[in-house]
Amino acid sequence: MSTTSSTTTTGSLDAHEAHRRLAELTVVDVRTPGEYASGHRPGAHHVPLDQLARALPALSAAAGRRELLVVCASGVRSAGAVATLAGHGIPAATLTGGTAAWSRLGHALEREAGARTVWAMERQVRLAAGTLVLAGLAAGRLRPAARLLSAGVAGGLVFSAVTDTCGMARALAFLPHNRGRTDAADALEATLETLARHAG
Repeated sequence: MSTTSSTTTTGSLDAHEAHRRLAELTVVDVRTPGEYASGHRPGAHHVPLDQLARALPALSAAAGRRELLVVCASGVRSAGAVATLAGHGIPAATLTGGTAAWSRLGHALEREAGARTVWAMERQVRLAAGTLVLAGLAAGRLRPAARLLSAGVAGGLVFSAVTDTCGMARALAFLPHNRGRTDAADALEATLETLARHAG
């Protein structure tokens, strides 16, 4: 773990170390409901990234008992979540390589009954961005102004890289396949109560 302030530590664990230390960790999965339902580490608490601010009190309580390990598909969103938590004085680590690395090592993933496989958000963003760029270029052969769509997507990707944010991912998170169960709000409330009382 590396120190980022006098009171808060952040860092990362690879899948091997995370598996070895599993009994010492409270695992928090910040992917979309659809991603979480299609395969998550058994026992992981689901707190979608867009609900992180709402979960801060419960996560702070959980971190006071056991080390937090934040997980996403590849480690990008979880690293951002860890930075946000550190800014609020909540120590946490990110799982390097995310659930993809966890799965590659043969560790179990739990799937909700009837859940269909949902692509990782990073993959969805690449598909959406690529499709929009190609559409803009193709339409630009008939209407040159349509190429502005491709330019806009390119500019958005540059802005995303510079600011380490992703507006397209936030927009895609609202699609039905990413929203998951219709009772997701109730599930989040139950998760926050569990984290606040007896994280495990």
